[in-house]
Amino acid sequence: MKFNYLLIATLGLTSVFLSSCGEDELDTQNLTLEITGLEDLGSDAVYEGWIMVDGAPQTTGTFTVDASGTLSKTSFELDSEALDKATAFILTVEPNPDPSPDPSDVHILAGDFSGEDSNLTIDHGAALGTDFSTSAGTFILATPTDSDDTNEASGIWFLDNSSGAPAIGLTLPELPAGWIYEGWAVIDGTPVSTGTFSEMTGQDNSAIYSGAGGPPFPGEDFLQNAPSGLSFPTDLSEGTAVISVEPVPDNSAAPFVLKPLVGSIPANAEVHVPFSIGQNLNFPTGIARR
Repeated sequence: MKFNYLLIATLGLTSVFLSSCGEDELDTQNLTLEITGLEDLGSDAVYEGWIMVDGAPQTTGTFTVDASGTLSKTSFELDSEALDKATAFILTVEPNPDPSPDPSDVHILAGDFSGEDSNLTIDHGAALGTDFSTSAGTFILATPTDSDDTNEASGIWFLDNSSGAPAIGLTLPELPAGWIYEGWAVIDGTPVSTGTFSEMTGQDNSAIYSGAGGPPFPGEDFLQNAPSGLSFPTDLSEGTAVISVEPVPDNSAAPFVLKPLVGSIPANAEVHVPFSIGQNLNFPTGIARR
């Protein structure tokens, strides 16, 4: 009789255990991501997803992206109750390794949940929250930081001199914390930075290729300290002018995927003549689905 009681007790515990396991399985569900337009961040950074639950971020996990833009992971198992209560999804760029459990300031995509889906864009208030639809730019070729007037095609300055005097050449929205603008000239296929900046007037934060005394606008004279594979002075004709939006901190020597302004520099381009730089609004987008 004691054996029977023990058998019944054992069967009862087994039943409770199996029931508990079943409940655990029902307590999780998958969040899936369908995102295009992201780029490889290298080994020093990763993408991390977050859901907003009761006003606080909860991580959904990290992933990387290869050179073709393919995500290393697209499905993430999360607590069902938290995922059901989530009001928004946010994608950030995080350092690797990451010393903090909290989201960084570098929010690249976000979207509110409507039913099962969250449509992800950069202009959501929890991402960059900026509208680049009115972005515009003008640049000239000139080398104002030296006295040699034979190398004027070796410098680019994001200004407008059509009125006869240098004036603001860029129309760009203010960026949130975690982001900064950077100018570029693509020389023989190699992007070379003109420096980062937050304001459309005033010098940017770099003059490593220029002489002294540049104008109070973003830009660079490519006269010295040429990167490997290039020689200065050069001729920027048939190159490309780029304004990118970069994460802070930035571990890459190349432009980030967000490039709101891109313009070709004409062949045999005249110097000291304003050229337009056009919009390039092909930004990453996606869907987070629960």
